Amino acid sequence: MRFRVAVILIIAFSLSACSVNVKKDNGGDDKNVDIKTPFTDIHVEKNADARDSGLPVYPGARLKPKSGNDDSSANVNLSAFGFGLKVVVLKYESDDSASKVQKFYEGQLKKYGSVLQCHTSHHGDYDARGMNRDSSGELKCTGDNSGNIVELKSGTEGNQHIVAVEPQGKGTDFTLVYVHTHGKDDTI
Repeated sequence: MRFRVAVILIIAFSLSACSVNVKKDNGGDDKNVDIKTPFTDIHVEKNADARDSGLPVYPGARLKPKSGNDDSSANVNLSAFGFGLKVVVLKYESDDSASKVQKFYEGQLKKYGSVLQCHTSHHGDYDARGMNRDSSGELKCTGDNSGNIVELKSGTEGNQHIVAVEPQGKGTDFTLVYVHTHGKDDTI
């Protein structure tokens, strides 16, 4: 009985200490969302900046237009119980060929370490822990490594930079992704 009372009190305290702040853009759509509880902080920003990804935007590229509920960019920060996760995603389109875009980003990614080239038929093929890695902590290709989308990966297990390049007719769609995790002694 005491355990149930303690759980109810903890839940009531947690809910009473929760705050949600939503900022809207000029069109009335949610732009930024901040959720704070005694245990977790979550910040979601729809209009991510390419600088947050650590990579420049390919010259002449344009942010992809919003498609239904799918926004072209997001910057998500989560911290809870000594763990943090930052994910930045930006979707672009270019009139240039996929090979030109790929070559540009292969050069840009080298500043984060060796560049791994993977092939997939869909974006974001991650393992159960959300990371593209093997037991050694190195980034790796997952799936059967076939398909027309090229994923370029560089960095480390907890600090990944990914560029997914997909041919689209005479042009190219590409996505910049930055994933950073940290423990209680690190910061994002």
